[in-house]
Amino acid sequence: MDTRLVNEFRSIVGDAGLVAGAEQLRTYECDGLTLFRVAPDLVLLPSSAQETQAIVKICHRERIPFVARGSGTGLSGGALPIKGGVVISLTRMNRILEIDVPNARVVVEPGVTNAAITAAVSAHGYFYAPDPASQVVCTVGGNVAENSGGVHCFKYGVTTTYIMGLEVVLSDGSLVRLGGKNMDRPGYDAVGAFVGSEGNFGIATKITLRIIKKPETTQTLMAAFNSISEAGSAVSSVIASGMLPAGLEIMDRLALQAVEAAVHPNYPNCQALLLVELDGSTREVELLMEKVGPICKSCGAWEIRLAKTEAERMAVWKGRKAAFASVGRISPNYLVQDGVIPRTALPRVLGEVERLSTEAGMRVANVFHAGDGNLHPLVLYDRRIEGQEQRAMTLAEDILRLCVEAGGSITGEHGIGEEKKHFMPVMFSEADLNAMQRLRSAFDPYQLCNPTKMFPGTDATFQGPIAYEPHPIEKAGLAQRY
Repeated sequence: MDTRLVNEFRSIVGDAGLVAGAEQLRTYECDGLTLFRVAPDLVLLPSSAQETQAIVKICHRERIPFVARGSGTGLSGGALPIKGGVVISLTRMNRILEIDVPNARVVVEPGVTNAAITAAVSAHGYFYAPDPASQVVCTVGGNVAENSGGVHCFKYGVTTTYIMGLEVVLSDGSLVRLGGKNMDRPGYDAVGAFVGSEGNFGIATKITLRIIKKPETTQTLMAAFNSISEAGSAVSSVIASGMLPAGLEIMDRLALQAVEAAVHPNYPNCQALLLVELDGSTREVELLMEKVGPICKSCGAWEIRLAKTEAERMAVWKGRKAAFASVGRISPNYLVQDGVIPRTALPRVLGEVERLSTEAGMRVANVFHAGDGNLHPLVLYDRRIEGQEQRAMTLAEDILRLCVEAGGSITGEHGIGEEKKHFMPVMFSEADLNAMQRLRSAFDPYQLCNPTKMFPGTDATFQGPIAYEPHPIEKAGLAQRY
């Protein structure tokens, strides 16, 4: 990058906030999806919204594309750098600015970790519900970009349910506020549009989110099955009984072997393990949990185990949340997918995944949020063996097609990013994609914000702003563009 620009950026963030050395830049060449790697030209670490604004204004003036980044735990290449662009890392913006317990809300900077929010409000009897498996290290800014979920999203919802307001730096460096400190503000849901936009609309520099009261009691049950299809049937039966579990998770034999080797949660030795967590008032949870065991047994469960202490319950979830990382114990490389299917299609689709795995001659470990049908098949391979990586990618894509054919989606919480952008036409029509691009252009007309992600056919080459086309109601004189 031009020395003049580097020095201009340095004047904003200082030497400590600028990374330019070749070896140091390699730290930022990918996120959790290591399949794609691009070394950025420059990495900047602002410590405030004002510094972020100043950086973006230069990028806008010089037409330099930029990528916002948190902890880099994303799994779709959403934080992959752009050739000829800069990475804006927000990890120094990690302050909890306000804790308002009476109004059940917290204001944070984007570099605050997910788990830090619950830790900050726990003593007040509250918690922050979205809980991705990487919650100890993933940042709230990244959660907003990807609309992250977690193991308890079936009952409590995903990130967008908890975001009340955002302070955002747009691609021209202007600072805008979307939403506020109250839910359901009048007007267009700009917050809803921004959450899950994968960095295409701007950079969130301040986030107002809501927290909720801790339940009186939480209980977790493990049920062991001889097949993953039986475990899937149990999920449908539990929900059909009228219960709303806080969490419903399934792990298959391969995933269980990996987790047991890594963190030793002492799971049953089975083909499929179902985790059922119920929370609420003590009496309600006790009564409902008495029903869960028989329901699981009617679907084929041969062992039912209830966590008797909080330590046992945490060990159960430690194993589940370590599943992705633990797969390294049984395979040198793996691809994790993130498809969604209707819950009632679980037994059939899981059977098809097994068939595809056998035909491809590759192992697939299954770990997923069974309550909302969010599958996380992990395709295991060894990139040292010629052709295996490509076969793994083909199998992963076949699984995504299976999800769409079943009436589902190509992503539930990991996002589209770089990895699945070529798959968007499988799920969306050309008109749908054009509408999305129009909305993106309203926020970022020069497509400087994370420009190569989400949409097929996009690259880092600057092509100028997308032409604005008046809406029919504007042509009719019924609306005005500001």
